[in-house]
Amino acid sequence: MERQNADQVFMERALQLAALGREWVSPNPMVGCVIVHDDHIIGEGFHQKYGEAHAEVNAVNAVINKELLHEATVYVTLEPCAHFGKTPPCADLLIKHKIKKVVVCNLDPFPQVSGTGVKKLQEAGIEVVVGVLAQEGEELNKRFFKAHRYGIPYIVIKWAETSDGYVAQKDGNPLAISNTTTNITVHRWRAEEAGILVGTNTILNDNPQLNARNWPEANNPTRIIIDRNLRIQGDFHILDQKQKTLIYNLHKNQSIDNLEYIKIESEIDFLNKMLSSLKNRGINSILVEGGTQLIQSFFEEQLYDEIRIIKSGHAIKEGINAPNVPSGIPLVKNYSILNDQIFIFAR
Repeated sequence: MERQNADQVFMERALQLAALGREWVSPNPMVGCVIVHDDHIIGEGFHQKYGEAHAEVNAVNAVINKELLHEATVYVTLEPCAHFGKTPPCADLLIKHKIKKVVVCNLDPFPQVSGTGVKKLQEAGIEVVVGVLAQEGEELNKRFFKAHRYGIPYIVIKWAETSDGYVAQKDGNPLAISNTTTNITVHRWRAEEAGILVGTNTILNDNPQLNARNWPEANNPTRIIIDRNLRIQGDFHILDQKQKTLIYNLHKNQSIDNLEYIKIESEIDFLNKMLSSLKNRGINSILVEGGTQLIQSFFEEQLYDEIRIIKSGHAIKEGINAPNVPSGIPLVKNYSILNDQIFIFAR
C-alpha cells in the first residue's frame, strides 16, 4: 500500500471512531486513535465520555501484544495532550511504550497543549507527521476549534416555518409545523449541542421543555434563556431544575441547584458578553431555537455559523414572519423528511 494512501485510510478510520463520541464528550473534542503494525490495525479506540479515558489510552489498551508497539504507528485525530487534566498526558503514554511514529490529523488549539504534545513526542525521538486529512478533522471538531480560537461557542440557528413563511400564529401562540419524524431529528440536533438557547417570549408563549427526550439515551443540553428583565416567573418547565439551566439577565446573579441566574452588566454588547460567558463555562456550541426577533438579533451581529430551516408543506395564510436568511451564506445541504424540507446553510 502506498504510504500516503495508507496514512489517509488509517486516519479516515480514526475519524470514524472519533465521531462515535458525538453527544458525549463535550466540552472535550471528539478524538479517535488507530494503532497500526505492518499495515494491520492492532488496536483502536476513541474518547467515549467526558472525564473518562482518552482515545490513545483506549487504543493502547486494545493492543493484545504490547511488544509490537515499539514498531507501530499511531494515527490520532488530534494532537496528543501533554498536560495533566482529568487524565494523565497521552503524549507520556506513547513515549512510555516507545511508539515508532505518530500521525496527527490536527494540532490542538487548546492553550495548554497547542503544539507541546508534538514537541514532546519529537524530543523523545518519535517521528511525527501532522496534517493528514486535516480538513476532515476540522469539520469533525468545528465546535471545539471555534470555541478555542474565537472565545465564543459554535452557533447553530434553527427554526421551522410553514410553506408560506410563518413561524407562529398572528397572536404569537405556538404552531405545530414539522412532522413527528422531523421532531425526532430536531431532538438529535439538540443532543449534539452543548446548549439550547431561547428568549423570554418563547418561554412565555410556548413553555418548552428544551430537552432531547425523543432521542434515545441522549445527553440533554444546558438550557440557556435570555430574560433581560426577569419576566419569567411561575410554573414554567425551564424552572423545574430537571436539567442545567442558565438565565442571562440585567439584574441579578443567583444559583439555586440546577438553576443559575447570570447578570450581564449592561445591554451594550449583551449577546457577545453572554457568548463569552458560555464558552468560559465549557459550552462550546449552542442551538438557537428562539423566535424571529431573537434570531434576527443574532443575524444583525453576524453571530451564526450554521442555519437550519425546516419548511413544512402546510400554509396558514397569516402569522409571524420567519427570519430572513442573511445574503451570501451558501446552502450546503437540502433533503426531505416526509413532507418537510430541510435546508442547511453554513458559513
